[in-house]
Amino acid sequence: MEQIKHECGIALVRLLKPIEYYIEKYNTWQYGLNKLYLLMEKQHNRGQEGAGIGCVSAKAKPGTEYISRERALGSGAIKEVFQNAYKSIKQTPTTTSYENIPFCGEVYMGHLRYSTTGRSGMAYVHPFLRRNNWRSRSLMLCGNFNLTNVDEIFKQLIDQGQHPRLYSDTLMILELMGNYLDREVQHLYELYKPKLADGQAINKKIAENIDLGHILRRSAKTWDGGYVICGVTGNTDMFAFRDPQGIRPAFYYYDDEIAVVASERPVIQTVMNVKVEKVHELQPGQAFIVKQNDEIVLEQIQEPGNVRPCSFERIYFSRGSDKDIYQERKMLGRLLLNPILKAIDHDLENTVFSFIPNTAEVACFGMMESFEAYLDEQKKQFIKNQLHELTEKDLERILSMKIRQEKVTLKDIKLRTFIAEGDSRDELAAHVYDITYGSIRAGVDNLVVIDDSIVRGTTLKQSIIKILDRLEPKKIIIVSSSPQVRYPDCYGIDMNRMDEFVAFRAAIALLKERGIQSVIDETYQKCKVQLNLPKEEVVNYVKDIYRPFTAEEISAKIAEILIPEGIRAQVEIVYQSLEGLHAACPNHTGDWYFSGNYPTPGGNKVVVRSFVKYYEGIKERDEY
Repeated sequence: MEQIKHECGIALVRLLKPIEYYIEKYNTWQYGLNKLYLLMEKQHNRGQEGAGIGCVSAKAKPGTEYISRERALGSGAIKEVFQNAYKSIKQTPTTTSYENIPFCGEVYMGHLRYSTTGRSGMAYVHPFLRRNNWRSRSLMLCGNFNLTNVDEIFKQLIDQGQHPRLYSDTLMILELMGNYLDREVQHLYELYKPKLADGQAINKKIAENIDLGHILRRSAKTWDGGYVICGVTGNTDMFAFRDPQGIRPAFYYYDDEIAVVASERPVIQTVMNVKVEKVHELQPGQAFIVKQNDEIVLEQIQEPGNVRPCSFERIYFSRGSDKDIYQERKMLGRLLLNPILKAIDHDLENTVFSFIPNTAEVACFGMMESFEAYLDEQKKQFIKNQLHELTEKDLERILSMKIRQEKVTLKDIKLRTFIAEGDSRDELAAHVYDITYGSIRAGVDNLVVIDDSIVRGTTLKQSIIKILDRLEPKKIIIVSSSPQVRYPDCYGIDMNRMDEFVAFRAAIALLKERGIQSVIDETYQKCKVQLNLPKEEVVNYVKDIYRPFTAEEISAKIAEILIPEGIRAQVEIVYQSLEGLHAACPNHTGDWYFSGNYPTPGGNKVVVRSFVKYYEGIKERDEY
């Protein structure tokens, strides 16, 4: 329902045969470029603010560019960057060898961007590029990540003598890795120069012996956050490296022709037409490396620790076509049976079930399966109890009992709120969704509508509840297949300010209503004194805000906050429990936005800083 900006998308393509092989087999040298386009288009949900592509050619002749790059802003960025790439290809003179055609190379990199820090502009669009006339010193980088300790890395670069041009974690990582890459190249140069007189021979030896694993280990020592960092050097060495907590996802596939990396598994399955068992997940702290000689290496860069893969990937962000995610989302719906039964007072006969399009549809399938199984059990028990007294009327009644499901809500328009301000903006927001009139019995039916998450509650208040109330249900039950979002994310999701979370606003309101506002003041004092502590010493005292209340009490207050004026139906909000989340997604236990249990020390520092800004009325977004 609420569009949350989130994890970016990455795509890497490495050709493992000479270009001539693809020309002969596929009748085009653009095989790799075409695969990159498909990988990015299939992940377009992961980035609507910008996109970029890059290519490195091992065969480009001196005097010509060996790295090609295109970047663009906006929701149409994928189309724009590829149009520009193909345009530059067509403009190349026909007499030119394919070795010198732009975007004709062995390695391709693609990135889809969602800003989670509020920064925008071409300067922040990946891939970032560090050019050098020495191929081995050039580095192109993109990633799906947020680091929580940018301040520490910034200081590290300054201590090295550098002058960072942007306060951007991507640029800082580029310069940090670039520095260690320079040192590695210089070390190898000094090693081989006495033995080899020819400069090109020295370059060849350097390219053959660069240790990417060593560079990654040195670079990542101080990183705190969730990340998949992808890079390619000018000599076509390629890598994808995942954080040791496994917060951000990455998958890879390779055969004798090609190696690919992407943020989601079904994307690779579809683009490469391979079965699920052929696509592998990059493990926490692991790097997938393809050397310039086409050797593929899986190297453990950092030891896994406190492994907590992001559960929001499973609930909302990743494509539901993944076989495991599909089943997990169904299970999230199934596990809501009992709280929904309580909310409707077990009145299945007078209840209609539906979902908020489109990401909650799979959870709705699971919810319906659980209610159908429950109803079957009720029928069975009735038959057992009445076995010798069943009349034809009883049988007809049993056979007619069913779970009623309707498509009550429809996504009507893509709202363009930039054309309006203030009250008129809210008026437009009320029309994002439409309803199916006549789908329920006015004044008789309960209406249960499931969504994947309720974070801010804005769309619920401005649109959903208002339009559902037009159907005149007796009661509206809004169901969230995920738990209450209580804490900011700092690893790549745009959930930043404390007062954005309706669960937080509800807890604050309850503290004030019950005369225990002192909890807010005490929490502020505890957080304030921690601002200058090392991140390893910081404690998440923001949990104290929620401690006096049950999840049900906070849900009830959320309903009060989100009910617009003039609503006739009774409204209740039901959330998934943390236990239900873990039961549905047992291998993705990253739940810090629900529980406040951050997997890295930097997470605690972020939530403490965020609460202090809330208390002091500072509205700007947090800087990680």
